[in-house]
Amino acid sequence: MKKTKIAILAAALAALPLAAPAADDKVAYPEGFRDWHHVKSMVLNKGHPLYEAVGGMHHIYANKKALAGYKAGRFAEGSVIVFDLFEAVDKDNAVSEGKRKAVVVMQKDAKRFKASDGWGYEVFAGRKGTLDAKGQADCHACHTQQKAKDFVFSALRD
Repeated sequence: MKKTKIAILAAALAALPLAAPAADDKVAYPEGFRDWHHVKSMVLNKGHPLYEAVGGMHHIYANKKALAGYKAGRFAEGSVIVFDLFEAVDKDNAVSEGKRKAVVVMQKDAKRFKASDGWGYEVFAGRKGTLDAKGQADCHACHTQQKAKDFVFSALRD
């Protein structure tokens, strides 16, 4: 199962647009997301099963609707969750952000993303989305493990 997760995440991050979804099925770049609620941060180091796919420093942000969803356990239409991924620089006994690797986004819209239980996914390199339809399906396939949590892995920190 861990190898499957790694393969799916690696494919999602490396995906090039081959068969791009229709424009109305695209998740937009989340302008101003660093001003949203900070959900949590963490660092995945070498040795973690997902390191090859998403190793580094993670910051997770939620818009107002997503913040309410974290508290309620169900996410409303318009919820957006951002996973801001950076290289982790370990120097002088401190870990800090290095170069940004990707901005990964989940957006709740039941009409637009019906095939993926109401969630749209995108991986941005700069401001350009890189997921094709297969990459989006692969993201959702991994997130189905969290169906009981409305397909969201992260939780608010205490």
